[in-house]
Order: sequence, then C-alpha cells, then structure tokens
Amino acid sequence: MIATAASFGIDEALKALWIQEINEGTSTGSESFGSGELIASYSPVDGQLIGKVKTTTKEDYEKVVTTASAAFTQWRQVPAPGRGEIVRQFGEKLRSLKEPLGKLVSYEMGKSYQEGLGEVQEMIDICDFAVGLSRQLHGLTMHSERPAHRMYEQYHPLGIVGIISAFNFPVAVWSWNTALAWVCGDVCIWKPSEKTPLCSIACQNIIAQVLKENDLPEGISCLINGNYVVGEFMTHDSRVPLISATGSIRMGKIVAQAVAARLGKSLLELGGNNAIIITPDADLKMTTIGAVFGAVGTAGQRCTSTRRLIIHEEVYEQVKDALVAAYKQLRIGNPLDEQFHVGPLIDKEAVRLYSNALEKVKEQGGTLLVEGGVLEGENYASGCYVKPAVAEAKNAFEIVQEETFAPILYLIKYSGDVENAIAMQNNVVQGLSSAIMTNNLREAEKFLSAAGSDCGIANVNIGTSGAEIGGAFGGEKETGGGRESGSDAWKIYMRRQTNTINYSTQLPLAQGIQFEL
Repeated sequence: MIATAASFGIDEALKALWIQEINEGTSTGSESFGSGELIASYSPVDGQLIGKVKTTTKEDYEKVVTTASAAFTQWRQVPAPGRGEIVRQFGEKLRSLKEPLGKLVSYEMGKSYQEGLGEVQEMIDICDFAVGLSRQLHGLTMHSERPAHRMYEQYHPLGIVGIISAFNFPVAVWSWNTALAWVCGDVCIWKPSEKTPLCSIACQNIIAQVLKENDLPEGISCLINGNYVVGEFMTHDSRVPLISATGSIRMGKIVAQAVAARLGKSLLELGGNNAIIITPDADLKMTTIGAVFGAVGTAGQRCTSTRRLIIHEEVYEQVKDALVAAYKQLRIGNPLDEQFHVGPLIDKEAVRLYSNALEKVKEQGGTLLVEGGVLEGENYASGCYVKPAVAEAKNAFEIVQEETFAPILYLIKYSGDVENAIAMQNNVVQGLSSAIMTNNLREAEKFLSAAGSDCGIANVNIGTSGAEIGGAFGGEKETGGGRESGSDAWKIYMRRQTNTINYSTQLPLAQGIQFEL
C-alpha cells in the first residue's frame, strides 16, 4: 500500500496555513503576491501537484518596492523593543503552527518530517534571539581628544533588505535574515526558490496576520515569487541597500557583481564541500553516526552536508567497514513516514546531477564502495529517490573538488600528522563547515588554531551539519564570507554612524589645528 499525501494530513496542513484550492491547478490564495505566469509546485515525495503560484512581474515588483519603502518610514520609528514584540508574536504564531508548517516543508522540499519540524523550530529560536536582541542594539562610546566633547557610535536601519533563499531550507534561512532585520528596523522583500513557493506563501500569510493584528503596514514583509529574473529585479535595484543571497557559488558570483556594481551590500551564503577529519584517536562509534547523518541527512542537500571523510591510514579500514555496514541499514522512502532515514532529492535535475557525479567518480579513478543508483517502483513514483553512495577517492579529483547536492560521500586516506589532513581539508575553494573526530587535545587545538581549518565553522567531535542560532553562521573563500543568525550578525542589517557632540562654548578642531577668523 502506498501512503498518500492525504493520509499524512497534507491537505489539512495547507488549510491550517491558509493555502486553499489545492490540486485544482488554479491558485493557492496567492493572487496578492503576483500577476504573472503560474509556476507549479510538485512534491518530490510523490510527484503530485501541490498547487500553483503566480509569479511577480516587473510592474508587480515596482508596487512591492513602493509598499515596502512606505512601510519603512513608519517601521524605523517604532522603538526597537516594540519591533521585538512583533517578532515575539510571530514566534508564537510559529509555535502554534509548527506541525502544519513542518509538514509542508517536508512535503514540498522532501526532507524528513522531523527535519521539517526542526526547521520551524529554528524559526522559533531565531525569533527568541531577535526579541532579546531588540533591547541590545548597542553602540560604543569613545573619549574625545577635544575638551567638552562626547563621541559615540550608533546603528540605524538600512531600509529594504532583499532576501534570496534556496530550496533546501525553504523557511529557516528567510527567518534568520528577516527576524534580525525586523528588530533592526528594516523591512524585507523575499524571493524564495521557485522550487518551494508554497512554503513562502505560508510564511507570508503568518506574518501578514501578525502585522494586521497590530495595525502595522503589510510592506514590512513582502514576497516576490519567480525564477532568477525576479531576483535580478532586486540585485540591480539601488533602493535595496542589502541583498542576502543563499545558493550556489555560481549564483553568488552573479549576485555579488550586480550588487557591487551599484555599491550595495551583499551577504552571501554559498556552497560547501565539508570534510570530517578522522584521526587514530577518534571515537569510531561516534564518528560513524556523525558521518552518516552528515552525509545522508536531507538527502545530502544541506550546504553543511558532509562530502568528504579524510581518514588516517591506521583506522581507514575500520571506518570504511563501519560505514558500509551502516549504509546497509538506511531506509529510503516517504520522508513524512518516520521509519525512513532518507527522502527524495528535490527534482529530476538533481537526480541527473547525482548520476553524472557517480559516473565521474569512476571515470576519474575512484571506486564505489556503496554503489548508489536511482530507485524505481510505485513507492518512488516521483523519480526523485536515489541511494546514498560511498566512494573511495582522492582529494584532487575534479568531482571531489565540486559540491554535488546529493548523498555522495568520498573517503580519502591520509598519513602522517594531522597537519596533512588539515591541508587536504582546506584544499578546496569552499570554506563553510569542517570537523575533526579526535580525543587528542593537541590535534583538536591545531585544528581550531589560525593554522588549522579555514572554514567559517570548525567543530570537534560533532559532524559538519547542524548549527545553533546563537552562533554566527557562514563560511569563507567561495562560500561568500557572510554571517547570518547569531552573535553580532545583526550589524550587517544596519548602518553605523559616529557622532560627536560639542557641549562647550568653543570650537576646538581635531589634531590641534588652529583656524581663526
């Protein structure tokens, strides 16, 4: 018996999120979000049409920017703790709607239901963080060299923040940006992935209700849907001072050039090629769990997914055998059914790229330890289900140097000291996440030192995937250098201003310069 979407309560979830008229090929209650062509959202879980969304035309976009600009003039004058109160209410709405929104994330994107719930929890967590932050948007005071002068710096809202998000985290990454931007006094325009448009409709419906209940302008949160052309409306628009873009390195370079050409600001979260170093002093049971989850979680479609295991030759065979045995236990199927570990890839194009990567592994001299392959049959009718694969390879292989958004794990052997493994780990263009498995304090500290991992995230005895909102999230090199979420990531959403106040009856000049009239 095939489990249908209805049996998992998808229709009920959509209704709870105010998304109506499902599977009728008409609309999703989204007329207010655009007047352009319809784009269809098909679930990779079962290949079924979930709904259709109208895209944003250039004329629609101009209306959105006008609405957002008008809202900004009002929103920036609300005291920051008052803005935090709105974000708190948004977080409470998310708590009440966690299950239906998590279910929609799972069904539209293909990640497990537990991961869908986890993604909504990230939204709730960042709201909590932002509420506290709303009372801590601090500057510094400095002593002036001039008598009877006071110097300080403060932060002001930027204006409109443009957010371009990817399909793999269809709601969380938006919330990382928008919750912080809102408490900073900015308004937001969101261009989600065209592969997961219904998740964006749901989120917009939730925040729109909060804004309406508080008699605040709808332009504080705006949504535009469509392909890359719609994103280009924002990246080339000087009225949008900051573009936060999550996606591929190729996309990020295009966005960066467009925004830099108009001297705007960009926050880029791009590709990862993340490795776990496994030393002779590693706890191998812990290592196996961390490596397998990192490689197959979200079907390998996280920017922090584990792509490479760099394993010392002393424990290489043990790790290899443990992984092959663990992969035999993986269950692949409907992600809404909690008995399965691995769900589908996002679409058939992702399947094609996965299959091409496996062919390249063999062409470039690698060996497949766990073969992989595309799954067929009535339980995999969407054509998006693949088997997680494991390959022995060399770090220098061209395919290993690339990020394939699929569950392919490369085993790479190293010898000698941990410095050799660190050099191999760093020898890729991406610099997002990294990890080392070791009980050796010296190895751990070398990995975390200035001469160690060159990634934005470096973990010891945990895997590469998963991040708490309290820490700034982002990477170096061609990962883009941006930071989102916790720590002081809020500063990117504001402009810094230095102020000097003269409360004397004289006008002394800096550096002791004399000027008399």
